[in-house]
Amino acid sequence: MTRPGAGADRILWVDDEADLLKPHLMRLRQAGYVVDTVMNGNDALELLRTRSFDLVLLDEQMPGLRGIEVLKELRRRAPRLPVVMVTKSEADTTMHEAIGQRADDYIVKPTSPRQVLSVVTRLLAGPALRHEQIARDFARRFGELREQVAHASGWKQWAEIYSEIVDWELRLEESNEAGLKEVLDALMTDVRRGFCDMVVGRYEEWVHEGGEAGPPLSVDVLPRFLAPALEDPSVLLIIMDCMRLDQWRAIVPQISEFFEVEEALYASILPTATPFSRNAIFSGLFPDELAERYEDWWEGGAESGYNSFEDELFQRHVQDLCGTSIHTHYEKIFSSEEGGAMLGRLVGYLSEGSATALVFGFVDLLTHGRSESKLLWEMARDASALRGLTVSWFERSAALEALKEAARHGVRVLFTTDHGSVHCHRSATVYAKRDATANLRYKFGDDLRVENPSAVLSASDADVLRLPPGSLKTNYMVCRDDYFFVYPTKLREYQQRYRDSFLHGGISPEEMILPAALLTPR
Repeated sequence: MTRPGAGADRILWVDDEADLLKPHLMRLRQAGYVVDTVMNGNDALELLRTRSFDLVLLDEQMPGLRGIEVLKELRRRAPRLPVVMVTKSEADTTMHEAIGQRADDYIVKPTSPRQVLSVVTRLLAGPALRHEQIARDFARRFGELREQVAHASGWKQWAEIYSEIVDWELRLEESNEAGLKEVLDALMTDVRRGFCDMVVGRYEEWVHEGGEAGPPLSVDVLPRFLAPALEDPSVLLIIMDCMRLDQWRAIVPQISEFFEVEEALYASILPTATPFSRNAIFSGLFPDELAERYEDWWEGGAESGYNSFEDELFQRHVQDLCGTSIHTHYEKIFSSEEGGAMLGRLVGYLSEGSATALVFGFVDLLTHGRSESKLLWEMARDASALRGLTVSWFERSAALEALKEAARHGVRVLFTTDHGSVHCHRSATVYAKRDATANLRYKFGDDLRVENPSAVLSASDADVLRLPPGSLKTNYMVCRDDYFFVYPTKLREYQQRYRDSFLHGGISPEEMILPAALLTPR
């Protein structure tokens, strides 16, 4: 058997019983590895000063320096060098000590040549083998995916396609398959175009008629996904403002340590912006219904509510779903200080028997801040970097601590997001009066006109989007795909400032296809 890979990896085996290793050494060398042996720790450390190795097999019990002592020194000198401890002891203390010193694997003597080869191959050739397998899997699947894109029509098909593309994106990124990632990006361009065509053609039907052909919408999130958990003494709702499906999938591994994850997908209402989508989640109402029922909140226009009444909406909606009075709590967290204060109160919330809603704003702040800060722009240059920053924040966040607290109390959690964001590259010139809304992905105003009509969903009737009615001259435009609005008087300024920004408010899979995950403590 010949080991896959271009060069011969060099292994150092440190063991005072080297004469007993001949069958193991022969098997490793037959597999294509170069193996050197030394009989004690001091010789090993001296050899490692002058020669590079790709892996060390280290006996734990030797005269002179113990294997653990050699491992400590190796970790100081070469933190990333793979080290496998080999010992006669099956005691948990020995294994725990080796793991504590960051041994990459652990073998108990007597061991077979096959077992040693398996461990070595996993550590040295494993990444390459996994990359090759991913490349083969993607090559087999890509043609089928492309065929599905060509024939997709309804919400379910597009959601399944986008969901699989997100998974492939994460797998290819992990494998550093830049070439295949470019192929996937090209397919995603077709997905975005086809999805937008479907939404433009079907959205009015979704918001007025619903039915099996349409998706669960923002207004359906609590009735469909939270209601089953309201039978429990306590339940926790976590909403991440502006979190995309790929960002969610990137943090799932950390959540899975504490919860069984049951993920569903739903569609954000339009515009995919917080004043509309998150109010719809908390109230179960479309914007026109919300404006009619709470007229004083919307006196300044369709955007004036700005989510100032989410606590009240949540309380009323949950009580309607339960059919009885229930304690509710609501907190919005934008900083680590607010997160720490919230965690101090959360134990009481979860213990008393209540429905608690937490809204976290970091991802939204990061997404918006990227357009304003050169440093953030450099740190989050693309979707991959944005995911990485999201994961780095999440693993140290009050959101993860809140989830751990819920798991400790045996409380189920609905984890979701109100809308995503899309990486915008193309501008659409809009002619508007001063009354027009300011958002770069949607515009409401009198006598709106866009230079490229194919870049937008355009309506003259607010009822098409289930928005509060404006004047008779009011038009409603929502950007599709990766377009953003620019004014002719500030064309270059807006193009330079916002091209390649992550924006939301419009129509795209990244903004609209979102997770609603029910988390059950393990």
